[in-house]
Formats: sequence, C-alpha cells, structure tokens
Amino acid sequence: MNIGEYIENYKKEGGYINVMRKHVGHAPLITIGVGTIIENEKGEILLQKRKDNGKWGIVGGGMEIGESFEETARREAREEAGIELGELKFAAICNGSDRFITYPNGDICYTSAVVFWTKEFSGEIKNDPEEVFEHRFFSRDNVPQEINDFDRLFIDIWLNPSDRIAIYNGEKLSWQ
Repeated sequence: MNIGEYIENYKKEGGYINVMRKHVGHAPLITIGVGTIIENEKGEILLQKRKDNGKWGIVGGGMEIGESFEETARREAREEAGIELGELKFAAICNGSDRFITYPNGDICYTSAVVFWTKEFSGEIKNDPEEVFEHRFFSRDNVPQEINDFDRLFIDIWLNPSDRIAIYNGEKLSWQ
C-alpha cells in the first residue's frame, strides 16, 4: 500500500489512533495533540465539558496522520464545537515527562501538544454528542475549578497572555 491508501484506511477505521489501539491495546502511544484557545469579543475563553471525564478543557484533539497542526485545529473545532476558525496565532508548544494522559477506558498516551489562539470563529456552537456535554465561555475571574489535568497548562497560558510563544518542557513554562 502507498501512504494515501493507508490514510484512507485509517479514516474508514475511525482514525489512526483507533487503528493502532487494535494492535497495542491500552499500552502507551506517542501522539500529538492540537488545541485552540478560542476567545469571544468579551475576551472570554470557550471551554468544553468533556464526556470522558466530566471536566472542562479547550477545544482540541489528536492529530491524524497526514494532517498539519492548523488542519487538526480546524477539524477539531468543526467536529467538537461545530464552528469554523478564522486566523490562528501560534501560542504554545508543550511537552515533557508529565504529558501522559490515561483515559477512563485505560488507554495511555504520551502527548506533545501545539496550541493556537484565535478571536475569529463563525457558526453556531454545537456539542459533539459523543465527546462533549456542553460548551461555555468563561471570563478570567470565573474559570471553573474542574479543569481537565492536561488542559490546566493551556488555561494558565490564556490567563497570562503574551506576544511570545509559550514553551513548556515538563518542568517550567517560559515565553520565547
């Protein structure tokens, strides 16, 4: 098979990670996460309450094989929130030894993440019935306590805006 055929097969089977899980079970997989800090005109952040753990996080998810970071951000916003994103600003890259995610079903991922920031989106916000309970905008002084552990870092980046890129190396957050 050529790479295009592999990619098409992954799409038919529910995505690259789902196909890999058939081979490795719950064992750790290296994945790339892409999220977007989405702000409305009031400067509030859009968070989604996740179905897998009932906690709040930014809109985002796993990169599919063959996608760019930007394509992943746009696809995830469309799938999870029903919106189209405008201009994306690169905001952060996060990796390190604490970037493990263990899902309620036992799947483990070691995930490096790329985060974008945008104030441009269109469409009516809708919940993906398989992944999201609800979407809601929050002000900086009203961020919920029940934040998804993996997303807490992204909320900290939003709470401390900078024109520089946030870099997290598993130990500290810095701006470069």
